[in-house]
Amino acid sequence: MKTWDVIIIGGGIIGLSLSIALRKRGISVLVVDRGEPGREASHAAGGMLVDCPLEAPRALQELAIASARMYPEFAYELEIESGMKVDLRDHGTILLLSDEHASAITNFSKADISRLEPALAENVATSLAVYLRERSVDPRALTAAALKTAKARGADFSSGDEVTSVHQSEGRVTGVKTVKTSFAAHKVVNCAGAWAGSIAPLTIPTRPVKGQMLCLVMPSRTLLQHVVRSPKVYLIPRSDGRLLVGATVEEAGFDKRTVPSTIQRQRQAALELMPMLRDAKILEDWAGLRPGTPDGLPILGGTEVPGYYVATGHFRDGILLAPITAQVMADVIENQAPAHDLSAFSPARF
Repeated sequence: MKTWDVIIIGGGIIGLSLSIALRKRGISVLVVDRGEPGREASHAAGGMLVDCPLEAPRALQELAIASARMYPEFAYELEIESGMKVDLRDHGTILLLSDEHASAITNFSKADISRLEPALAENVATSLAVYLRERSVDPRALTAAALKTAKARGADFSSGDEVTSVHQSEGRVTGVKTVKTSFAAHKVVNCAGAWAGSIAPLTIPTRPVKGQMLCLVMPSRTLLQHVVRSPKVYLIPRSDGRLLVGATVEEAGFDKRTVPSTIQRQRQAALELMPMLRDAKILEDWAGLRPGTPDGLPILGGTEVPGYYVATGHFRDGILLAPITAQVMADVIENQAPAHDLSAFSPARF
C-alpha cells in the first residue's frame, strides 16, 4: 500500500494552503475530500480580509494581522504558480459603525465618504463611518489557484470519499479509513471544517453556522470600489463587475438551502446603501456552512493522539487565516516551534 508523510482531511482553502506549505518542505501529502476540493465554506465565502480589532476576538488579533500582512505574497505566489488571477483588491473598506462602536474609533465626514464612494445613499449614517486599510479577495478564484498549485507541487488528491475515522496502532496514527477505502500515513491533519467533528475517534467540537448571500451584477464595474460593511449587510465588489451581498449568521445545522425572503431582505439592505442597484440583476444566491466552535476561536495543533493534528473552526475567517494557518501548522507537524503562540487555540482546551 502506498503511504504518505501526511494525510490532510478536507480540501478547502485551509487544507489546500497547508498542503502547499508541506510540499515546499519536501513532505509527501494526500488530501482527502468528502466532495470536490474547495466547494464548501471556501466556495461560499465573501473574501473580506478583516483584521479590525473591533471585530476580531482579542485572542485572534495577532494571527489575523499576521495573516493579512502575508496576503500580497501569498496571492502573488498562487497567481504565478497557477497562472490564474485571484482578484486581490486593496481599495480598503468603509465600515459603517453601529452605536456601540462609535466611541471606540475615529470617524470621518460625509464629504470623505462621498469622495470615496459617490454612489452610496445620501442618508447613509456617515457620521459613524471609518476607512480601514483592508484587502479583499475572490475566494473561489483563490481556492482554484491553490488547488492547481498544490497539484503542480505534487500533492495527491482523493475526492468524493468521506473520511470516517483516523486509524491508530499502538497508540499512534497509521492513516485514515474512508467510506470507500483506507490510506496510510504516520501523520493526519483534520481540516474538515464543519464536518471535523464527525471523524472518529476524537470529538472535535465544530458545528455548521449557515450564511446566506447573493451576487448582483453592478450597472458599472466601477460603481463601487471599496468594500462597504454596515450593521445590516456587507457589499464586496469584484473587479469583473460582480457585487457580493451578505451574509446571515444562522444556527441551522447542515441545511444549505437559501430562503427567498432572506435573500430579498439582503438585496433591500443593499439598495438602501446604494440606490443605483435597484435594477441590478441577481446573478446567483447561495448558502455556506462556516465551521464554528464553542468559544469562537479556531482549533489548531496536535491532539492527545500522537500524529493526529487539527486545523479547523475558523468560522468567518478561513480565507483570511489560510496563509498563517498553513505556516504555523507546518511548523507544528514538523515538531518546530511556531512563530506565534497557539495555546489559545489548542484542541486540549475542550
